[in-house]
Amino acid sequence: MVDTMALLPAFLRPTRMTRRASRPVGPQSAGDEAVLDAPDERLSPVLVAAGRGEYGAASALLATTRAAAEWEAHDRYTRRLAAFARSRCEWFEAWRAAASDDPGVTLVAAQLAVDRAWPSPARAELLREVSPLITAAAKADGRDPVPWRIALDHARGSRAGHRYFEELWEAAVRRAPHHYGCHVAALRYLSAFWHGSHRECFDFADLAAQDAPADSLVQALPARAALAYLTDGCGPDVPRERLHAAADRAIALSGRFPAATPSCAEIRNKLLYVLARLERWEDARSQLRLIGPYATSFPWDRLSDDPLGHFLRLREALLTAAGTTTLTALLAAPARPRNEHRGRAAAPDH
Repeated sequence: MVDTMALLPAFLRPTRMTRRASRPVGPQSAGDEAVLDAPDERLSPVLVAAGRGEYGAASALLATTRAAAEWEAHDRYTRRLAAFARSRCEWFEAWRAAASDDPGVTLVAAQLAVDRAWPSPARAELLREVSPLITAAAKADGRDPVPWRIALDHARGSRAGHRYFEELWEAAVRRAPHHYGCHVAALRYLSAFWHGSHRECFDFADLAAQDAPADSLVQALPARAALAYLTDGCGPDVPRERLHAAADRAIALSGRFPAATPSCAEIRNKLLYVLARLERWEDARSQLRLIGPYATSFPWDRLSDDPLGHFLRLREALLTAAGTTTLTALLAAPARPRNEHRGRAAAPDH
């Protein structure tokens, strides 16, 4: 039998992404192991194939989600494949050389170019050179909102003005009115650091959630605004009840999905942070049970250079009912926040 774990790229192997807690955390936990940024059951074999240098499975996965208009999954897989391509550029270049007109490879190329430019001090200038790739991705499939989400991120990073951003936003929501990724991109643009304020973020997030179906990921958008507020030094006051209402929406959404699934891990890890900051300890413990072993880098990489270790320490403190002082120390944000592209950021990225 082939050892599929050995075929995974180094940054996905359990030796780096799986860790045990320092001691058992009690019967409430889903076990004492945790895994960081685990791929779901559809992405995992694709990454194994990519580890062997094969790209057909990646192309097929993006084609399947595109054909079925599974835009949230399509967006998530695009990001993960771009991250893989960033570490294994020869794999991606072979794919692009063999299938330059594949909408999947065009989409991943656009995401990859933005990801590469983002950490640079010359971000705005580098991003301007990326525009043709995003245009090509948008033209490859006119229904797909993901190129427009990339375009929204691109506009924020290149410091585009409000009018241009609004044009992109209108094009995005015409394709998928409740696409979570596009809403997150708009929320980031409206953040206090970039072009707006915490009040604008909450107003936008609340209205979007009110308009979205009950099972839409957009229901978690107010909690994301709360996370941005809580990790940004809390700026001008946002009423406490607004933070709690945002958390309540996300709790209701989280409860609609199966427990311990990688596809829900990002939403639940962010919600866990918000609940803990609001000192809603029982609700936080309930989310831990739903998270199971699936930790995500963000938001824990805002608090530590070891996000998995930090998640484990917080989990153990919550499940062993550690004192408020210990929990508060674990939740304290560093003076200079980290971003979702990892590492310390000159500009916070919520």
